Amino acid sequence: MRFSHGWQREPKIRRLLIVGAALLATSCEPGSPVWHSAFPAFGTQIEISIASVPEIRARQASDRIQALFESLHRRWHPWADGELARFNAQLMATGSATADAELLDTIRQAMAYTKLSGGRFNPAVAALVREWGFNEAAPISAPPDPEKLLELLAAMPGQQQIDWLPGRLVSPAGGWAIDLGGFAKGLAVDRAINLLREAGIENAIVNAGGDLRAMGRRNGRAWRIGIRHPRRPGVIAGIDISGDESVFTSGDYERFFEYQGLRYHHILDPETGYPAIGAVSLTVIAGNGALADASATALFVAGPGEWPVLAQALGLELVMLVASDGHIEMTAAMAKRVTLENPDEMSIVIVDESQEVCASQLTVRCL
Repeated sequence: MRFSHGWQREPKIRRLLIVGAALLATSCEPGSPVWHSAFPAFGTQIEISIASVPEIRARQASDRIQALFESLHRRWHPWADGELARFNAQLMATGSATADAELLDTIRQAMAYTKLSGGRFNPAVAALVREWGFNEAAPISAPPDPEKLLELLAAMPGQQQIDWLPGRLVSPAGGWAIDLGGFAKGLAVDRAINLLREAGIENAIVNAGGDLRAMGRRNGRAWRIGIRHPRRPGVIAGIDISGDESVFTSGDYERFFEYQGLRYHHILDPETGYPAIGAVSLTVIAGNGALADASATALFVAGPGEWPVLAQALGLELVMLVASDGHIEMTAAMAKRVTLENPDEMSIVIVDESQEVCASQLTVRCL
């Protein structure tokens, strides 16, 4: 799963969403200027872009968002000193833990996606992620001991084994913990958007290290963003975002190491305890950040050919996957939205029987 890459001690995040570049490239267009701010949180760079309001209002809103992200970063870190870390210490020791209502509700929201995703997203993998070393900034030299991974997998409880009591989570045994890393940024971005709305701001982007939610427009035009190419500098596709949409990407290039010629990345399959195979990048566009964040992880784990059924179950219409062999799979709705860079060089599969969509790109074949 896509966990804890945002919380390594000395962040080395290099995932890029080309929002800043696109906005800077269009900054000379007529209309009110777009105000930008940036600050570190969740082990990455948080960027706020606000259009069509005076700078003083934009600064005030950005300050509130920064305070929000810094607070949530402290609360939700799985192992550093904070509420979730203290919760996890109890879980590891006994399988039971207490927390305030806000943290328990956040954990319960995250774990709801475990059932919705058929187990492909599971916040109960924190101990596995730590065993792999993806929480740390230090280089990883080799995969963990397979026997230790089996032990940690066995300790993870099933959904039916968890009881939610007032102020407490109870499971049969210890040895497991919660990592919100595949859900936290999405929920934080959603809360930031709510703060902007409370401030009367209607046109903005909150970009958390390449995962974002946009609302409104930029001087009457859609926000133009780029989706990073997973294997070389630059973008693989561009897309216009307007109204209220979230764009989240899971990729195997965020945190990884190589061992004996194989790449091991941080997106763990909760069924095996090993990095998911088949996909190198998966992008979801959804109505809110929490759904987009968790879904991007789950669909990445599902992999090529398997993600469409899960996407349908999750109610998602806009999905694009880049497979490890370089071919691209996407929904028909996504094919209508994205502009691919160098499409003639790509093998593209549209997950739809619509001949109208198939005819729109000569390189496309339909499932």
